[in-house]
Amino acid sequence: MAPFLKRLRLTLDMIKFEHSIFALPFALTGALLAWRDAGFPHDGLWIKLAWIVVAMVSARSVAMAFNRVLDADIDGQNPRTKSRHLPAGLLSRGFAWGFIFFWGLVFAFAAGRLNRLCLLLAPVALGVVMFYSFTKRFTSLAHVVLGFALGIAPAAAWIAMRGSLDPRILWLTAAVTLWTAGFDIIYSCQDFEFDSDAGLFSIPRRLGIAGALWVSRAFHVGMMVCLLALGGSFQLGVLSWIGVAAVGALLLWEHRLVHADDLSRVDAAFFTMNGYVSVIFFLFWAADILLTKTHAFVGAILLP
Repeated sequence: MAPFLKRLRLTLDMIKFEHSIFALPFALTGALLAWRDAGFPHDGLWIKLAWIVVAMVSARSVAMAFNRVLDADIDGQNPRTKSRHLPAGLLSRGFAWGFIFFWGLVFAFAAGRLNRLCLLLAPVALGVVMFYSFTKRFTSLAHVVLGFALGIAPAAAWIAMRGSLDPRILWLTAAVTLWTAGFDIIYSCQDFEFDSDAGLFSIPRRLGIAGALWVSRAFHVGMMVCLLALGGSFQLGVLSWIGVAAVGALLLWEHRLVHADDLSRVDAAFFTMNGYVSVIFFLFWAADILLTKTHAFVGAILLP
């Protein structure tokens, strides 16, 4: 068991499993909004939510492992990433490909358990999340592609719950896309010099670190606009607006942590603050949705 557990630990570390917290709360928010829009049906709710979580985690695992395989040679040349598992020889490429294949099958199975449209769109979803890994080789908009790869999660969760797509949920897709692109720009500032030397594309390389941070701020302002439009389109209550305000405050604090001449707190801005953003957003919006359900239940009893 010891070698197996060691390899499992290394694999979870390779794909940064704990970072599933970034997109998963937004996916669950999309699922709860779909549930609310359908009138709070009880049949199969927890099963659907469970399969959504399986699909989310497996798709992200595929995407992260594929990124590590594709970038293994580049990571080996970058002082910041040369200790990663594949360039350091802690895990083999063959093992990583097997991992990708296995979790791709899990994702397809989970999509099939949700509904037919999810199964039909499963290859498209995997194509989107894997395509990102190529983009740093030819476009500075790689950050936006990464954002979209995470942004499709709430729309996918809506489809999983309803079997169709409501255009209103695309406000959340846009919000997550801009949020992710914004914090990925901050993170990529660390590789400004390496990207320039290696001929890789990024906003920091194109605009410089100071210019890139302004783009990041603009993206996060755009995220707030999308969240306001989302809340308005679903006519949510006070708790949802408090959640949006909390997200705005966290993003302001995130940008206070990083300056063009001081990137020492990038990890805190990238990992800690954005983990709080997704979880706090979900908690407030889930509470608002559940409060609406409680009001509907009480109303049905008092006014049959």
